[in-house]
Amino acid sequence: MTKYGSFPGARPRRLRTTPAMRRMVAEHRLHPADLILPAFVREGIGEPVPISAMPGVVQHTRDTLRKAAVEAVDAGVAGIMLFGVPEDAKKDAAGTAGTDPDGILQVAIRDVKAEVGDDLVIMSDLCLDEYTDHGHCGVLDAEGRVDNDATLERYAEMAQVQADAGVHVVGPSGMMDGQVGVIRDALDQTGHENVSVLAYTAKYSSAFYGPFREAVGSSLQGDRKTYQQDPANLRESMRELALDLEEGADMVMVKPAMPYLDVLAKVADAVDVPVAAYQISGEYAMIEAAAEKGWIDRDKAILEALTGIKRAGADMILTYWATEVARGL
Repeated sequence: MTKYGSFPGARPRRLRTTPAMRRMVAEHRLHPADLILPAFVREGIGEPVPISAMPGVVQHTRDTLRKAAVEAVDAGVAGIMLFGVPEDAKKDAAGTAGTDPDGILQVAIRDVKAEVGDDLVIMSDLCLDEYTDHGHCGVLDAEGRVDNDATLERYAEMAQVQADAGVHVVGPSGMMDGQVGVIRDALDQTGHENVSVLAYTAKYSSAFYGPFREAVGSSLQGDRKTYQQDPANLRESMRELALDLEEGADMVMVKPAMPYLDVLAKVADAVDVPVAAYQISGEYAMIEAAAEKGWIDRDKAILEALTGIKRAGADMILTYWATEVARGL
């Protein structure tokens, strides 16, 4: 005994002494099955097109997308979220390429389903922004505003063609009021009762989407503040959550992830359905850019960011590092 008696009586550092000790007492662990790979497939290209703001991420050809899906399965990744990038000439005011059974996203769903079957959960972005010449997530009214209810009719059509193509999960990301209920009804009425809905419950109007605009070849002029959520609001997310669950959401999502960990934690505490978080393009780009400058340790930063999202309550994480991290895990 020292002159200080038993002080300090509590020594939390005992549980940090070795890597094996720290691993044994870790409260949260990443697993490949936690991870979902977002992937872009572009119409009319013969080789993958690198996305300059997202080093290591590309717009896939149909062939390289199939390869990426196989690699994800081999790494143990749970799912793949597909985004279609049509040729510019096919964009129009109504986003009709998004509901064309032979549109690029529907073709990609069929390709991936043929390649990996049910070994990978195939998810699809259900939104019009990639397909409209104005770049908004819905159709516009005579005043140039996004028409909520007219857009819901288009979403119902999109749900049907994506389900017909073989998707397991649709992810309505447009933040239209009532979108989950309309999509659920459309799926059920067309014999697709087993297709799940991943609700983009809390999707904020964020500056961190910047690189994504390049990834999908966005035609957007202006912003989406009239339908995506205000970053200042949290209670609003809980209202959106209640509505999505009432309308039949099977899973819910918070997007972006890192700037909204408080929202993610509150949502996770409130529900008994699986909760997803999307580590978006800007979050990815920041870490890659800082690592390229030599300012941070890339691999450690990636794992730390993903662990923080997991700790906040995410059951599933959409991340562009999904396959790479799953291999490491």
